[in-house]
Amino acid sequence: MGIKTLNKKFHKPIYAIYGFVRFADEIVDSFYGQNQKNLLQEFKKETYNSIRRKVSLNPILNSFQICVNKYKIPEELIDSFLYSMEMDLNKKKYDKSNYEKYIYGSAEVVGLMCLKIFCKKESEYKSLVRYAKSLGSAFQKINFLRDLKSDYKDRGRLYFPDVNYNSLDNKEKKIIEKNILSDFNSGLIGIKKLPDEAKFGVYLTYKYYLSLFNKISRLDAEIIKQKRIRISNFSKFIIFIKSFLLIKLNLI
Repeated sequence: MGIKTLNKKFHKPIYAIYGFVRFADEIVDSFYGQNQKNLLQEFKKETYNSIRRKVSLNPILNSFQICVNKYKIPEELIDSFLYSMEMDLNKKKYDKSNYEKYIYGSAEVVGLMCLKIFCKKESEYKSLVRYAKSLGSAFQKINFLRDLKSDYKDRGRLYFPDVNYNSLDNKEKKIIEKNILSDFNSGLIGIKKLPDEAKFGVYLTYKYYLSLFNKISRLDAEIIKQKRIRISNFSKFIIFIKSFLLIKLNLI
């Protein structure tokens, strides 16, 4: 929904980025019974080949290379993303350093790729980098809380450093949430500075995630260890209407 509310000219490139990151994520999260390491290396090799050849027989990578070449997305962002995907194959628990490195590669750089598309001028891009990173970080960290059970039970992963899944309590949960809220607040500053053509779509996504964050914040730590929390479609509709009005009235 967030993508659909962007200016139409952004749809294809943003979908291209989403397709690329989703494909890589599926390799490390879903292709069990296969040699995931080799599959990811093949995907990585074809990614760079497609960017340099400016064509790929893989339709997802072909769309991505068009986006990368047109908007001059730095290769460093792609490197960092793929490195984080490799971490998912090897890491099960994270210390603070690896946690920050993983979040940068898996989420913050995705925000920066999108920012490259939204901004016409390099100076505008550079002025919004810190906020885009904060927003990506907030989204990823709330994903970690939402998917706490499946990440730990199904994949043996626990991303939050110095946290034990079985003993996670409300005190530790509140510390994590305070950090996430700081990222959300920083991200909102950047949203207000985005070009009008991108502002509604990003703000709507922010409001969806903030609503999820608020719902999780009200729950006991034991509950989020038992089930995946989601926002109802009706609630999403209400968020959409409120966000639309705020944008139209220039209150954001």
